[in-house]
Amino acid sequence: MQFDQWKRRSFITLLGGAAAAWPVAARGQQAAMPVIGWLDVRSPNVSTEVLRRFRQGLKEIGYVEGENVTIEYRWADHRIDRLPDLAAELARRPVTAIAASGAANPALAAKSVTSTIPIVFIVGEDPVRLGLVASLNRPGANLTGINLFSVELSAKRLEILRALAPGATRVAVLVNPANATNAEVTVRDVRAAADSTRLRIDVFNASTIDEIDAVFADFERERPDALFVGPDPFFLSRRVQLVHLATRHAIAASYSSRDYIEAGGLVSYGSNIADAYREFGLQVGRILKGAKPADLPVVQVSKLELFVNASTARMLGLTIPPTLLSLADEVIE
Repeated sequence: MQFDQWKRRSFITLLGGAAAAWPVAARGQQAAMPVIGWLDVRSPNVSTEVLRRFRQGLKEIGYVEGENVTIEYRWADHRIDRLPDLAAELARRPVTAIAASGAANPALAAKSVTSTIPIVFIVGEDPVRLGLVASLNRPGANLTGINLFSVELSAKRLEILRALAPGATRVAVLVNPANATNAEVTVRDVRAAADSTRLRIDVFNASTIDEIDAVFADFERERPDALFVGPDPFFLSRRVQLVHLATRHAIAASYSSRDYIEAGGLVSYGSNIADAYREFGLQVGRILKGAKPADLPVVQVSKLELFVNASTARMLGLTIPPTLLSLADEVIE
């Protein structure tokens, strides 16, 4: 009898110990959930679609936010000077990986605060030239990512703009000086492309809503024949304002993505942003699964798209050349 009582007491003690251990185990599993630090130069209200596609890529590789991965968001609200502090916050967290989104600036800020946390970027410029990676195939450190080619397409965008506005001799180039590297490369490439076409290039700067308004007010005096809007996250967030002003001033304008054309812009040529952010999610997922950034090649976005708004062309009195119509991925009416 005493033996039976001892067995019962031993079983109860063992059961109680196991029950006490379960919450500890559960907490251990929860703590092990990977954390992505999302570092973005933009505001959350202008990034709904890119986040949706990023999460889609994560899901395809096996990660669902809130289930087996956590995302810590840090938004700079287009204040580039805030990025280093936001990156440092994420590094102190610490996160499993940093997803640097929106431009080169978040990636550069993240790189400046950590050499150990994996960083995955999505940029519109050559990441080797930016100093983010040693090479595209063998990045070599704690960074890898996606190259959108947004900035490198300046010459082709200028060619398309000239095809739509063949009489243009003066082209205004709008850049954001707060995004200095992007602005410098855009102006350099547009000027180089214009040299062979005898186009006059006039550069205009805008970093705020009021400055955009001021630039278009200057157009009343300067009278450019066409407008080249540089690829910049701030400009994309102000696409309705830019398209409205271009329409009001009856100026043929070229943009870097379809979003402008859906808002009524004339023409865009650039990478498929939605597909790029899906690939961005996949690339981050590969890191979470154990891939090392040093060995994970930078993904070169290969799908470039041309969109033309036929209604806007008619309103501006422009004829879309048949060759351009045949090349367009979509002509929006």
